[in-house]
Amino acid sequence: KQVESLYPHPGWVELDPEVLWSQFIGVIKEAVQAAGLHMRQIAGLGISTQRGTFITWHKRTGRPFHNFISWQDVRSAELVNSWNRSLLLKVIHVIFTVLHFLTGNDRFLAPSFLTFSTHQTSVKLSWVFKNIHEAEEAAKKNNCCFGTLDTWLLYRLTKGSVYATDYSNASSTGVFEPFTKCWNPTLCSLLSIPMSVYPPVKDTSFNFGSTDSEIFGVPIPIMAVVADQQSAMFGECCFHPGDVKLTMGTGGFWNVNTGEHLFASRGSLYPLIGWKIGEEVVYLTEGSISDVGTAIKWALDVEIFTNVDETAEMAQSIADSQGVCFIPGLQVSGDDPYLCASFMGLKPSTNRNHLVRAILESIAFRNKLLYDIIVKKVHIPLRTIRADGGVSNNSFVMQMTSDLINKKIEKPANADMSSLGAAFLAGLASGFWTDKKQLKKLRRIEAVFEPQKDSEEYRPAMDAWLQARKHSLQW
Repeated sequence: KQVESLYPHPGWVELDPEVLWSQFIGVIKEAVQAAGLHMRQIAGLGISTQRGTFITWHKRTGRPFHNFISWQDVRSAELVNSWNRSLLLKVIHVIFTVLHFLTGNDRFLAPSFLTFSTHQTSVKLSWVFKNIHEAEEAAKKNNCCFGTLDTWLLYRLTKGSVYATDYSNASSTGVFEPFTKCWNPTLCSLLSIPMSVYPPVKDTSFNFGSTDSEIFGVPIPIMAVVADQQSAMFGECCFHPGDVKLTMGTGGFWNVNTGEHLFASRGSLYPLIGWKIGEEVVYLTEGSISDVGTAIKWALDVEIFTNVDETAEMAQSIADSQGVCFIPGLQVSGDDPYLCASFMGLKPSTNRNHLVRAILESIAFRNKLLYDIIVKKVHIPLRTIRADGGVSNNSFVMQMTSDLINKKIEKPANADMSSLGAAFLAGLASGFWTDKKQLKKLRRIEAVFEPQKDSEEYRPAMDAWLQARKHSLQW
């Protein structure tokens, strides 16, 4: 079930914590009932959550200071622009560029080109302490808790006895230093965020404690907490360096397993901790694109089509989009927070099929752009590419992406890999499975998409799309 977003002001995107809690508990109870099980038969619970949505609350009372602020929220746009134009940020770039040159240590590379975006939890959290007086005052008295969805759910499930997050979620906030594996005091000082607000960080596959027995009737051990993209990576069994996972859900995410090496690079890729299990720490490099499932859902809402399942057929029914280009921007854009979505190249002969094809093509084109960056920047031979997420069910997007990158893409039978990854991690922690070899045997591939066209055949359409995207900036 999807929690309905709230839009209290233009650019603000929030979630009601009580509605979210109610739906979360309801979904668990329904799933157990649908499986014909009783709560006392559940050996362990694994939690996979969206990473960039967060809340702050009073440590003593548990009362939230505000609604959940969604990862799509752009209220920090002015703060982001102010920081990115600041002299202080330019000085930081120079200092860390020199340090990286002198030491060759990649730890100094990321700060040497640090820029802020509305995607980042860090800037939105800074906005909270600048604009919500109650949160600021509580933080001064060490009475303010910060948590992404996982931390808050842990807190609620245990009635306040567990306050923690895991390495995958922490590293996704932009405030956690993956090289040192701790919250970044320099960045917090820069953004005036009190260090006291952050939760302790635990292993991903780990016994976090048990749910309060009043919630489900019996206590259930919470055996894993993991961020959604890292969880999908684990669910796809991308356990080896060079394994690639492509999730196409609300947004699009390319993740590359870089093993025990943490790669920092300029541009569109950023390093993350994939998971930590005991002594094993696996790192990922990630790149993301916005408006994947969002764009398709918007088109459904305005009745460009009546069923998502028919979109691939609509796109395939015509030879091309007749020059129509779809430029994403329904969600927050990391490069341009003011970008608005648009269609370009509309003609009197344009029909619904052209519009649908243009939307689907925009997903494949952006997959191609990000894949090329990965090949150029990540110095690891890429192995298998595995896709998941709702849009991976669209054969047109999958085939076009395979053609454009000239690589085979596997699609699993179960497209919801985030929940499967959390189950795998919880099962390992509880002893239900003993190693990852057992997990690999559970993989089921539904389809394999292999290149059928030369990528050059798409060159005119992609060039037109790139030109249209250039015209749409700073709208």
